[in-house]
Amino acid sequence: MANLIIINNEAVRAELPVDTPLLWLLRDHLDLTGTKYGCGTGLCGACTVHIDGQPARSCVTTIEAATGKEVITIEGLSKTGDHPVQKAWVDEDVPQCGYCQSGMIMTSVALLKAKPRPTDADIDTALAGHICRCGTYSRIRKAIHVAAAAMPPPAPPAPEPAPAAAPSKGRPAPRKAPAKGGDSKKGAKS
Repeated sequence: MANLIIINNEAVRAELPVDTPLLWLLRDHLDLTGTKYGCGTGLCGACTVHIDGQPARSCVTTIEAATGKEVITIEGLSKTGDHPVQKAWVDEDVPQCGYCQSGMIMTSVALLKAKPRPTDADIDTALAGHICRCGTYSRIRKAIHVAAAAMPPPAPPAPEPAPAAAPSKGRPAPRKAPAKGGDSKKGAKS
């Protein structure tokens, strides 16, 4: 049975058992090898992709769970590698071995979407559960701040619409009282 998944903006029919991890579809069948296999249990973060805009571990996400959803891998983030987070990673010389980096980048992109100007604590919370064996955490944090500064500022929230007038229930609208000292003569004695 084929399962339709949108991967990097392309419809893909996954003709594999539904319990197959998404990671195997990406790497072994679609040759999208930027997403890495690290632990196979969802604990290291190397296999992180976006599913419907949220970071998810592809080694523990089945094809069935991804069916009908939109998946973005590191290859789909930017065809030319010029996403602000990718550029900051290079500019700040983040990777050493680079194995964990695609998962770190994908989670960082999701963080900046949710919190365009994150604090160090926000970054540490978002990346908890990601393992960098080379220990480049301080450079990763710096690169996220650099990317945040390079990205356009978040759009201000749209103004809320004015409340609708209450229905009149068949009564005439109240009249406005004249201002004090006005020229209304109604009720005045001559």
